Amino acid sequence: MVGSVVDRPAATRQRTGLVLTALIIGVVSFQLNATMVTPAMPDIARTLGTTTDMVGLSQTMFLLIGGLAGVVLSRLSDHVGRRKVLVISLLVMSAGSLIAMLAPNIGVLIAARVLQGASGATFQLTYLILRDVLSPKQFGQALGLVTAINGGVGGVDGLAGGALADTVGFRAVFAVILGLGVLAALLAGRFVPETHAGTGGRMDWAGAVALTGALAALNLGISQGNDQGWLSPLALGLLIGGAVLLAVFWRIENRVGEPLMAARHLRSRQVWPLVATTLLALTGVFCAINFTVVLLSQDELGYGMNATLSALMFLAPPAVIGLASGPVAGWLAPRVGWRLVLRVGLALSIASLVFAAAFADSRWLVFAAFIGLGIGYNGLVMTTLSGLGVVLSPKESPGALPGMNGAAFGIGASLGIGIVAPTVDGGDYHSALWISVAVTALALVASFLIKPPSTTEGENV
Repeated sequence: MVGSVVDRPAATRQRTGLVLTALIIGVVSFQLNATMVTPAMPDIARTLGTTTDMVGLSQTMFLLIGGLAGVVLSRLSDHVGRRKVLVISLLVMSAGSLIAMLAPNIGVLIAARVLQGASGATFQLTYLILRDVLSPKQFGQALGLVTAINGGVGGVDGLAGGALADTVGFRAVFAVILGLGVLAALLAGRFVPETHAGTGGRMDWAGAVALTGALAALNLGISQGNDQGWLSPLALGLLIGGAVLLAVFWRIENRVGEPLMAARHLRSRQVWPLVATTLLALTGVFCAINFTVVLLSQDELGYGMNATLSALMFLAPPAVIGLASGPVAGWLAPRVGWRLVLRVGLALSIASLVFAAAFADSRWLVFAAFIGLGIGYNGLVMTTLSGLGVVLSPKESPGALPGMNGAAFGIGASLGIGIVAPTVDGGDYHSALWISVAVTALALVASFLIKPPSTTEGENV
């Protein structure tokens, strides 16, 4: 059976707990590469004698490679086994962490961050393994917890990274990530059962290269458009190149015997509307939480806060609430329907953004709005988008849609910042928040186009 565990005895409660523990440590180790390193960036620049722009490039490369790895490795795991790909990814990430910890200059650090990004499929592989080893209802609850971690480890990770950078230095941050990565690899190798699609087959490397090239060009084009203007030759060239590579990818998928994802699935309403919903939701909400309000709160003409107070008031609370509400969303979704919970979350997110946009001059009313985003976006939306990526993925290629959906998370986050950046740079935070409202409303519309396959094995989609 596709997606089943082969020759595995009935899992005991203790065994399931060990599997979940190993997977959670793995996703935490990957997540810390993004959230724990961010506050240490100024110390990295000082210690390595470089600019913050170059340190920022190392972070961009990590995120970019992570998104591309998620697309390729999720599908590769269908052919060679999920545990094998997960363990190798964690070991490569750990090697990158060791190099980053010892890096003598920024060039070596960037190379190390590329290696760390190679573990970008950790979340998608975790979702797929959970789907393989748990019942639908258990899967939803576990998924909610893992997805909440994806939004930040309760806001503590960023504060811990800043404290380590201030007291010991940035190398201590990478030492923590290294320790967790090695532990996760050991636990995964020992306790996570091997799962696979059961069909073997050959990996569609031509399609993988075309798709990852397209996503890389689009990501870099968005970044260049944000920095140099959307009509700059480099930005236009990258965006056009990305579109051409997407056309090449489509042609390949129509011709190869074992495609990354068959063209009929790409056209189906169980695939493209979900990817569109994910892209629009991240475009609308991510920039509001991680860009617009962060700058508003630290602007002298805004709330005039320092970075620590801004994080404590507007970043940590939604992360903590998401950590609590994610498992609740995962428990609820298989019972009342994944799409219903997604739409409720999007509606609550829109209402929260409307409130924030209407009362952007009041820090406490915006704080209240972000409590709503912690429930609606970090809890309900993020959990159900990740879950639907697994539940709706075609049976013959179960790793394909989670990988593509994961890439949509990254592109949406970049696109949202690129869209609102000119407005925010002009100090018009109200308009930037209203833009987020409009784009998130489009995500809600797209969610109504998602259609489950004819058979979902009794699962409430």
